[in-house]
Amino acid sequence: MVFKRLLGSLGVGGPTVDTVLDPGAVLPGGTLSGEVRLAGGSASVDIDHITLELVARVEAEHEDGESEGSVVFERFTVGGGFRLGEGEGRAVRFDVPLPWETPVTELYGQPLGIVLGVRTELAVTGARDKGDLDPLAVRPLPVQEAVLEALGQLGFGFRSADLEYGRIGGTGQQLPFYQEIELTPAPQYAHGAGEFELTFLAHPGGMEVVVEADKRGGFLGGGHDALGRFTVSHDVAGVDWNTLVDGWFRQLLQSRSVYAEPHHGSRPGMGMGTAVAAGAAGLAVGVVGGLVAAEVVDEVGDFFEGDDEED
Repeated sequence: MVFKRLLGSLGVGGPTVDTVLDPGAVLPGGTLSGEVRLAGGSASVDIDHITLELVARVEAEHEDGESEGSVVFERFTVGGGFRLGEGEGRAVRFDVPLPWETPVTELYGQPLGIVLGVRTELAVTGARDKGDLDPLAVRPLPVQEAVLEALGQLGFGFRSADLEYGRIGGTGQQLPFYQEIELTPAPQYAHGAGEFELTFLAHPGGMEVVVEADKRGGFLGGGHDALGRFTVSHDVAGVDWNTLVDGWFRQLLQSRSVYAEPHHGSRPGMGMGTAVAAGAAGLAVGVVGGLVAAEVVDEVGDFFEGDDEED
């Protein structure tokens, strides 16, 4: 997507900026590539810096209830220190690394309702202006895809996904928020919990998987959810993922002491309304119920259009 905006704080006749991301979804821990295209205005200006911000739409819980807001989770300076002449055009190429914990926004091409964006800040001779948000699409790492595929084959269903502000204790979490994927239980686990929640915390050496059984599900009770933490490598070859993932859930339901404490500040599911049917091909066979994909895109668009006002 290309976005254009007259940088209002820089005055009428100031430079304009277009940021163009290379097509296609990117991977967590991968490279985000594109270029920032500048067009000079009615006078020459000194470009102090060009900075990209990665922005996420995040849910937060507090004493008075819940709220939503945008969080900047990474910044990159990709250019600057040059003079842009009157009417001059210039393109600044960038290749920047995404954090390994960058949330996944789509699964097999199906949107999950997660909202990420790239925003460009241009500083000109002491003044600065932030442009519009350009939507960022992120697809799963192979190890994340393997886990999700196994969940689908085991009979779990996808209910919703959201980003929760806060940290999960006892993990190596780096970002100030985490992605939570809410699952409907497969029949063989339904006696133990009404729903499960899954969080991926990837890092260069592998990935932590945090699995939570909702306390509303029968025998777990006791005022706390039950959580399990498991570690896998990025090497997906030769692993019986169905057996491995099945073992996680059975271990979690057999013992409340795997990892149990008051939950880490989140709630079960954001309720975006997307639901992906489970099947032999995995969780994302198709979008069913709730919001259809186009409606999810509409909500994402509303965030990008209204972000500047909220900020």
